[in-house]
Parts: sequence; structure tokens; C-alpha cells
Amino acid sequence: MSVKEMLANEYAEEYLLAGNSACAGCVSELALRWALKALGPKTVVVAPASCANVYIGVWPAAAPTVPFINMAFAAGASAASGIVAGYQALGKEDITVMTWAGDGGTVDIGIQALSGAIERGTNFIYVCYDNEVYANTGTQRSASTPLAAVTSTTPFGKRENKKDIAKIIAAHEIPYVGVVNGADPQDVFHTFQKVKNIKGSRFVHLFSPCPPGWRFDPSEAIEIARLGVQSGMWILWEQENGIFSLKKGSRRYLDKANRIPVDKYLRSQGRFNLASAAEIRQLQDWVDQNWEEVRRRLACEGERR
Repeated sequence: MSVKEMLANEYAEEYLLAGNSACAGCVSELALRWALKALGPKTVVVAPASCANVYIGVWPAAAPTVPFINMAFAAGASAASGIVAGYQALGKEDITVMTWAGDGGTVDIGIQALSGAIERGTNFIYVCYDNEVYANTGTQRSASTPLAAVTSTTPFGKRENKKDIAKIIAAHEIPYVGVVNGADPQDVFHTFQKVKNIKGSRFVHLFSPCPPGWRFDPSEAIEIARLGVQSGMWILWEQENGIFSLKKGSRRYLDKANRIPVDKYLRSQGRFNLASAAEIRQLQDWVDQNWEEVRRRLACEGERR
């Protein structure tokens, strides 16, 4: 189904209204709009401290038309667990509970609560919209910040590769883990349409370029996201009931000849202006190694079948 067809049918209803206070070019806000279209009106959103707490606005002029609960930094998954338990006690099984958290509230501060919630099999969707920085509090580095990226706390560039939160969560063997391009409405919509009907813990790692934090013009947000996928820095994959697969948006990049050099992606953003030639090579090697791991996993899946 095309975006035009979605807008023309029952998905025309808006659950995140225009006129909110998101930054121009905010991919997270775009993705939340399409996620809610897929999930529908019977959705409750929990957002630990993040940009989302700001761009939804203040009641009674808030942008969401569904219940949206601002939560403490470390408690996104814990609060969602309590809400799920409450609805179960009331016998309400048709309400989707979703945590919408940044990388700071997921990869760093919220990882303990998240791991606990999914270990218990909590029936909810947890989304990490990853802009690879603490964007709402001064662009400090997070564990999800890539090597060589300049932030307010790494003024000469970060010295470590980013933590792969999706692989960490996949090791918990939950029903669904997926990596999504937040700037691609159809990828977002179809992913959330799928996970809505899966029971148990579901985790979505959402690629969310940030114009002010990454230092690029807001008009370039969609193109930056495309370059992230085309370079292989972001690999779109799914693990459903233990079965690993590449999503359509990344399949052609399994062949290295189809990927653009990582340098082209890096140079599109001011945060990598201080990256040395050695660091760029290191990032390229890291990307190539990640793709080799994907190749091995796909080969193993082929053998299993």
C-alpha cells in the first residue's frame, strides 16, 4: 500500500497533530505520526525523558490525540509494564501500550528496566528512536553515538563505536526485534502494522537523524537517512520468533559493491568534520564487519531451513 493510498482510506485519521514544537526536519516526530496511524486510537504511549516530552506540547494544547504519559528517564519500560498489568487486570486486551524513548533513555539510562520488562515477557512495544545523542539536553554523547562524532561532551570526536542495542535486545529471544528507517513512512507504517498483532515483547530500533544535533540542514533529513542505509551504517533487519532476515530496504546492500562509501554519509553531517582519515577507515571496517556478520547469520538461517 502506498503512502497516498494510506492517506485516502481508514488511515487518514491523525493521532499526532500538526503545529507541535518538534524541530524542523525531526525524523522522530515524523515516525511517531506514522507509527500511531498503524497502531490506531486504542494506543497508550509512555515517553521517558527525551525530545518527545517537548515536541508533544503542553496540555490542553498537546499534539497527541491518544493518552501520552511523560515518564522519568529510567522508567519507560517499568511504567509501561504497570500500565499493561493494569489493563490486564481490567480485562482490556485490545489496547496497545508503547514506550517511545530516545537512545539516552534506552541504551544508557533505561536499559535495566527494559531488559527486566522483556525478560518477563511484558506485552508491549518498546521503540528506541535513535538520534545517537542526548539531543534534548545539549547534545551530549550517548553509548549510541558513533565513533568520531563531535558532541558537547566529545568536542574532538567520540573514541568508541556505538553500542548495538538491537542485537542486545535480540539476545533476549523476544517475539520481535526490528530496525526501521524512521524517515521512510512506508517502512515505519508496515513495521508497526505488523508488530501490533504480535503478542509479547516487541522492540523497534528506529533510525532518527537529528538536524541540530548532527549539524545538517533540516531539509536534508530524508536524504541523510537514505545515505545512512545506503552506506550500510544502518542495516534494516528483523528477528521474528528467532528467525533473522534482512528487510527489503537493505537487501541489495548485502553486496558491498552496491553500498556507497561510509565517507559520503559522514561528510554530509557537521558532527564528523573532525573525523580523521584513520577514523573513517575504522568506521568503514566496522561497517564491513557488521555486514559479514549479517551474511553469516543469513547463511545459518538457510542451513536451518
